[in-house]
Order: sequence, then structure tokens, then C-alpha cells
Amino acid sequence: MRKQPHFSSLRMDWKTPKAVYQVLDAEFGFDFDPCPPKPTFDGLAINWGGVNYVNPPYGRELPKWIKKGYEEWQKGKTVVFLIPSRTDTKWWHDYCMKASEIRYIRGRLKFDDQPNPAPFPSAIVIFRKE
Repeated sequence: MRKQPHFSSLRMDWKTPKAVYQVLDAEFGFDFDPCPPKPTFDGLAINWGGVNYVNPPYGRELPKWIKKGYEEWQKGKTVVFLIPSRTDTKWWHDYCMKASEIRYIRGRLKFDDQPNPAPFPSAIVIFRKE
């Protein structure tokens, strides 16, 4: 039996590990999630809250989420992203490198009920309200 390769592009909805969210929420006190697991709105088309937790879809739409988060930060909001560490991309250099802080996660995260770690490194990118 041939095994399927595990490429990150085959999956875009990586649910945040509870422990990761709890630690970040205790630090920041989130009041809004523009891309919850089952969205009933388009988080890219609305204004975000004051302190936002964002674990966006990891596919081709990811740069739009990063740009939107950067724009919300420019409006005086705090935005905390859990994203793949894609330091070789244009969007990483255009937006993430302007963040208040970047926390690189050692090792690979285990997302939701997956038995194996993600096939990519992750980072917490923080745009902190000034």
C-alpha cells in the first residue's frame, strides 16, 4: 500500500492546539477571532476587535489575512497570528518583519486531533497596539 505524502498545501484548516491558545489568551485577553473554525462571516471584509487572535487558512489566501491584520494593527488594534513560518515569502517580509514581535516555535506543532506534527514550522507573529 502506497502512503500519501503529507503536504501542507493539501490542508488549510489547522485548528489551534488548545494549550497554545490558552497561553496566548492569558497573555493578551483576546476579544475577537476573525476566522473561527466555522465562520459565519467573512473576516477579511469586516473590522476586527481590539485584541485579535488569528489562525488563518494556510493556503493561497494567507497573504490576504496577513495584510488585513497589518492594516487592523495600523488602526490601533492588537493582532496575534499563529501562522506557518514562511520566511522566504514576499508577504513575510512586507508585513511580518514589521511586527512588534515574532516568536518562533521550536519543533513542529501538533494541530487539533492529528497524530503527527505539522509538516511545517510555525510562528507567533504579534502586532501589538502601541
